[in-house]
Amino acid sequence: MEFSLIGIIMAIVVGAIVGVLARLVLPGRQNISIILTIVVGIASALIGTLIARALGVATETKGIDWIELLIQVLVAVVGVAIVSAVMGRRRGTLRR
Repeated sequence: MEFSLIGIIMAIVVGAIVGVLARLVLPGRQNISIILTIVVGIASALIGTLIARALGVATETKGIDWIELLIQVLVAVVGVAIVSAVMGRRRGTLRR
């Protein structure tokens, strides 16, 4: 895996897209910031790619890897739900 400036920028862009898609898929309101959504999206994109590779899904093609993207979004949905639940609990305890 090669880390370059373009690769890092692409990871941020894909992570932002994956995080926002996850928030759109989840029902209800998520009490997390857009920055935290992007961080969860970036982590989910990386984890989703690893899962896709482990399952034998082609991840380095010339076009959009739809199955890989679906896996990334599913991982992000779980990640955003967990982070939102934890942040909601923390905010709830601060108000009391």
